[in-house]
Amino acid sequence: MTSAGEGSGGGKGEAEGGEGEGKRLDRLPEALVCSIMSKLDVGSICSAASTCRAFRASASQIFAFIPSFHLLEIALSIDILRRLLPPNPYLRSLKLDCERLDDSAISLLAQPALQELYVHNCSDFTGKLLCGIASNCADLRCLYLGSVAEKRSRAIHISDLGDLLSCCKQLEALVLMFDVSLISGHDFAPIWASASQKLECLEIGYVSSVMVTELLAPNLAPKSSNSLHPSILPGIQKLILSVDSITDTMVGTISSGLLSLTHLDLRDAPFMEPTIVTDLTNLGLELVNQHGKLKHLSLIRSQQYLITYFRRVNDLGLLMMADKCTNLESISLGGFCRVTDSGFKTILHSCSRLYKLKVCHGTHLTDLVFHDISATSLSLIHVSLRWCYLLTNHAIGNLVSNAQIKVLDLRECKSLGDEALKAIGTLPELKTLRLDGMDISDFGLSSLRERVIKSLTSLSLRGCKRLTDRAISVLFKDASNLELRELDLSNIPSLSDEGILSLARSRVPVSELRIRQCPLIGDTSVMALASMQGNCLRLLDIYNCGGITQLAYKWLKNPYFPRLR
Repeated sequence: MTSAGEGSGGGKGEAEGGEGEGKRLDRLPEALVCSIMSKLDVGSICSAASTCRAFRASASQIFAFIPSFHLLEIALSIDILRRLLPPNPYLRSLKLDCERLDDSAISLLAQPALQELYVHNCSDFTGKLLCGIASNCADLRCLYLGSVAEKRSRAIHISDLGDLLSCCKQLEALVLMFDVSLISGHDFAPIWASASQKLECLEIGYVSSVMVTELLAPNLAPKSSNSLHPSILPGIQKLILSVDSITDTMVGTISSGLLSLTHLDLRDAPFMEPTIVTDLTNLGLELVNQHGKLKHLSLIRSQQYLITYFRRVNDLGLLMMADKCTNLESISLGGFCRVTDSGFKTILHSCSRLYKLKVCHGTHLTDLVFHDISATSLSLIHVSLRWCYLLTNHAIGNLVSNAQIKVLDLRECKSLGDEALKAIGTLPELKTLRLDGMDISDFGLSSLRERVIKSLTSLSLRGCKRLTDRAISVLFKDASNLELRELDLSNIPSLSDEGILSLARSRVPVSELRIRQCPLIGDTSVMALASMQGNCLRLLDIYNCGGITQLAYKWLKNPYFPRLR
């Protein structure tokens, strides 16, 4: 290796100084260095290894026996991964971003001792990834596979999935975050008969409702008997699916076939308006929770491709469902456009153990839902009311009778304003607050200064058009010992560099800052953040800010943001 000191005398002196420091570190006891570095995360170990020979040697040893290797912030190349992942009989948990990897990395990922494997952005892999895991990882308990074979010319055959299910007999949680309906070959349902009997959690990124029905439909016993065979997945307690359309048949099959189900999360995104055969109706809701064990229920109709709702469900459907779901602890309902206050109130008054309530696109949800909420025994901790345009400040005044609320999401409730903030300002334990799109002012935000701002860890004011730079000084001036880690100030037209300067001066320990699409934000904001004392930013979103030039990128390249990912 060429010495850094070769060249001018000054350069040689500097190199000798650095070399001397490296030699002093090299004299540290090897066991001490390894002991200290083994307590660091993988990213920190890699950073330390680049500083001197002693740390580099210690890192090599640690990676040969480290029990957990988690590095999701950076997509590694195959060459770097080979150096960091030697054969390790003690490796139990591996989490990686595989965006720069393909099938040639399978032998590195599928290490025999693994009990947990989490790999996402696997679009350049083929079904061989599943086969490699099946061949080498018999002891896997948890498996997450993201975006497998999503690149053109990549493919997964049904036999690849079959090998995975039949060989990994210890699986307790399986997450297939890709379009399972594109797997080539027939017999999707039969291959699941060989799946682990210990499987408790199953999540699929996309699958057709017909495939789900075929998979979980109970097989009738001989005609002389009226009994049913057990479900093909008898141990499933948690089922999370994204489908083309939630139907009565699918909901009924899931509810009757999965005897131990406690957590059901269904989301659909129809390409076209569902017909009565391909939609959810009141009858389907009546079939939910046939075995009485359900504690968490989520039924969401996404408007990703089409503005559509559950048009065949009304208050009667929620009334019939509530009769069988009195033990619910969490419920999320999205897209129920014909359900009125009566239907939603039925849930609140029937489910006394409810601590989490989420409603999105509640087009008929009004203040009356929360009119007498103080008379219930509810202890709500997490409340999300998104795109509920009819809610007014009065509703929030009643809602906060649940003083223990920790998460409050009111995004796009456009009728809420400063009076709602006054009510929110009384919540002593609030951790997450999302106010996107609300009609609030700088003065209204002052209601949060007394109590709420001290407990918040996440705050989103995205798209609050009336806010100005003064909002920042109102919230953070003279503030100390704040716990705030995530702050979103995106799409605020009047927010300028002056506001970001105020934020930097306040020394709020924000690790994720989003200020995208603010036309008055420019290079000065980046320089101010770079100069902020105790800079701990891991994420900085400045997309489409009007005043950003090449100068800002020079500051980002320099070591002013040491933790930026």
